Amino acid sequence: MATVSLRNSASLLLLFSRRVFLPELNAVCLYHKKVVDHYENPRNVGSLDKNSRNVGTGLVGAPACGDVMKLQIEVDENGKIVDAKFKTFGCGSAIASSSLATEWVKGKTVDDALKIKNTDIAKELCLPPVKLHCSMLAEDAIRAALSDYRLKQQEKKVERAKASS
Repeated sequence: MATVSLRNSASLLLLFSRRVFLPELNAVCLYHKKVVDHYENPRNVGSLDKNSRNVGTGLVGAPACGDVMKLQIEVDENGKIVDAKFKTFGCGSAIASSSLATEWVKGKTVDDALKIKNTDIAKELCLPPVKLHCSMLAEDAIRAALSDYRLKQQEKKVERAKASS
């Protein structure tokens, strides 16, 4: 029993001394420069008016890791996404995925934005397999925002039909 305790103490001491004297060993997992860029300089952070008929809001979360992502799109009368905003609570990869997603949806039609896949986001950001859930969350947020927008458009048509009858 004393031997196991002594071995554990020696292992902890070795680990501690490596961290103190060789701090570069602390960085076990490094982010790709694209992730760091989007994390340090996030694009399109903020909110749009969620009550506006031409704004779709998607709010998604990953309970396993605690990431929460809100992505909003603003669509013009021609069906083109003219603005996108996000707010994300999560790791650097989640923030980077959100930031990239807002850049990619801008200028696309609603149908084209639906074609954005998490694998494309992950590939662009060079996400490691352990961070793929972040790109999946971004794809889910895009889909949720588009779904909200389409629902508002259907409600708008129903209201017009009631008003004209």
